[in-house]
Amino acid sequence: MQPMSSKELEYVIDSISNEDLLLRQTAAVVALSTHPALKSCCEAMVQTHQENYNTLMKSIEQHQAIAPMGMN
Repeated sequence: MQPMSSKELEYVIDSISNEDLLLRQTAAVVALSTHPALKSCCEAMVQTHQENYNTLMKSIEQHQAIAPMGMN
């Protein structure tokens, strides 16, 4: 596996931020929703965004393990 470029790292960090925002927003809808179908749909979205967030965080952790000094 090759270390990520600085541009790739920026993209991953932006994606982590976006997933975190989407996760918090859909979790807020779940907490406030009284409509069962909407609540169920948003619960699935929360799970998806959490999985995406975790995957992106793992990619950053893997990058740190293989990045040359000064790049991590």
